[in-house]
Amino acid sequence: MLKVLGVRFRQAGKIYYFDPGDFHINEHDHVIVETVRGIECGEVVLGIRFVNKDEVVLPLKQVIRVATDEDLEQLQSNDQAAKSALQICQEKINQHQLEMKLVDAEYTFDRNKVIFYFTAEGRVDFRELVRDLASVFRTRIELRQIGVRDEAKLLGGIGPCGRVLCCSSFLGDFEPVSIKMAKDQSLSLNPAKISGLCGRLMCCLKFENDSYENIKERMPDIGQQVVTPDGDGRVVVLNLLEKRVQVKLFESGSTEEYPLEEVETQEREQVTYE
Repeated sequence: MLKVLGVRFRQAGKIYYFDPGDFHINEHDHVIVETVRGIECGEVVLGIRFVNKDEVVLPLKQVIRVATDEDLEQLQSNDQAAKSALQICQEKINQHQLEMKLVDAEYTFDRNKVIFYFTAEGRVDFRELVRDLASVFRTRIELRQIGVRDEAKLLGGIGPCGRVLCCSSFLGDFEPVSIKMAKDQSLSLNPAKISGLCGRLMCCLKFENDSYENIKERMPDIGQQVVTPDGDGRVVVLNLLEKRVQVKLFESGSTEEYPLEEVETQEREQVTYE
């Protein structure tokens, strides 16, 4: 077992594990750590705990120190500098007439690198742009092309449901979402109704899907013959959320709705051939 804590560098960003060493660190504290990008300052979102070795990427980096007031001031200063860098980069993009959409910029904590995030339809030759930016900022420059889902995560916004986007508020990682999930949840297959601001299928289709699948396992299939308090019938509509079943009765021809507990399924008749 390894002693770790979880650190996040952006709101709703991915959680990374670090070795807390002998430091006394609480949740929501800020710590200074070494990452592949350099020295960074992040927020502790998972307090000290023990995990199996197969749950972390080894070797585990150790926390350098708990962030001081000066470190937090440096973090705010970096945020302000990144906003200025974003404007300058946009001006350079316009000068070079590059077909790319600038999304965000950020400095590493130690100011050794400034990273620009952008979207584009295809590959972009930004070598001249990097030279110009390096002459302005006098530091390492990284231009990182991201997808439309990452763009929505960085920019944020309000989803069709009226709430802040899941990806920018609490989802740390994107998971695959399929049209089958929308079918299982009996949703309209109109792309405009099941797509988020990014134009891709809404993330909530995934994290609600397990609940629908669990309920569906206990429900009869549409078209299946069942027994109800009013006689035999065939299932015509399923209400998964309320666990209710609409059945068309054979004898009366009417359609009635029943709680799942009042409906018994019948085995399909098997035909044997001699």
